[in-house]
Amino acid sequence: MGLQGLCRLMSRFNSYKRTNIILQHLKMSNHTDAAAEVLLERKGCAGVITLNRPRFLNTLTLGMIRQIYAQLKKWEQDPKTFLIIIKGAGEKAFCAGGDIRALSEARNTNQKMLQDLFREEYILNNAIDSCQKPYIALIHGITMGGGVGVSVHGQFRVATEKSVFAMPETAIGLFPDVGGGYFLPRLQGKLGYFLALTGFRLKGRDVYTAGIATHFVDFEKLGMLEEDLLALKSPSKENIADVLETYHAKSKTDQDKPFILEEHMDKINSWFSANTVEQIVDNLQQDGSSFALEQLKVIKKMSPTSLKITLRQLMEGSSKTLPEVLIMEYRLSQACMNGHDFHEGVRAVLIDKDQSPKWKPADLKEVTDEDLNDYFKSLGSNDLKF
Repeated sequence: MGLQGLCRLMSRFNSYKRTNIILQHLKMSNHTDAAAEVLLERKGCAGVITLNRPRFLNTLTLGMIRQIYAQLKKWEQDPKTFLIIIKGAGEKAFCAGGDIRALSEARNTNQKMLQDLFREEYILNNAIDSCQKPYIALIHGITMGGGVGVSVHGQFRVATEKSVFAMPETAIGLFPDVGGGYFLPRLQGKLGYFLALTGFRLKGRDVYTAGIATHFVDFEKLGMLEEDLLALKSPSKENIADVLETYHAKSKTDQDKPFILEEHMDKINSWFSANTVEQIVDNLQQDGSSFALEQLKVIKKMSPTSLKITLRQLMEGSSKTLPEVLIMEYRLSQACMNGHDFHEGVRAVLIDKDQSPKWKPADLKEVTDEDLNDYFKSLGSNDLKF
């Protein structure tokens, strides 16, 4: 082979090698994108956040919280971004909450993570509330705990027939945080108190009727709704609201179905107007109806400490601003992380799955006002700051 032939062969080899390197890089890029916990993309006129852990019901990690917050702040300042959409990957969940098992495991290995996660999550919740751009959460599927925190404080929340809302924290020795002390007492009557203490699940159109969602759209139309929002040209808040309202008005699913709690609302308002959990329990016992006894059975399974924390949290939160509530909830979160019931709840529900937590104290009467005061006390220089 002459020098010319050798040069041609080398050229072909280098070209093949370059192509292989490019293909390998593309494969790696695709793998990285596929493995990313959260996708942050500019599409049309919008910034789109996709919670991308479908196998784990899109539960939030500290890394996801940090990425979302940083990008939210950039989009807020970007003149070409007119709205922000947040959604969950897959069809099962928007976001089922925070990774509570990881939180419990961190107690003995990474105390700082327990502080950072709650602090940064609550700062994100507040940033969503004060976001200068219209923020639209597509809350299709399971929406609980931390998933509520990254949706309910936004300007628009779109539920579908598959939406499932709950704040089930009292069942694991926690309390309905992420601003629950702010939005729950502001729902109609005493509905928020009922939802907080029992962890009752709202489904489909009921999520809208309760006031958690601002709009209801059939799931099969959700993709079209997103496309229409992305296609808007320099939209105003009113333009965005018009698109959402158009889709909402066209949805007939369960339109004539009464709110699941409608027939019980007068009694819920009466039972949950009590100033103590003990009195709520008495109210349910005295009523004696099947619905009352069902709720009583649920409440008796919950952490007594969590129940008392939650009632006080909502009562105090009803007259506080969201930042004030989040400061209070950060104090509560740190006290719960250092206590017994949260870790016992995680063990019983998620690790051993025996569904039989051994709460300490095990009785409401044993949780004193003095005990509660310790949960609510200031952390001084370690308090949450905005």
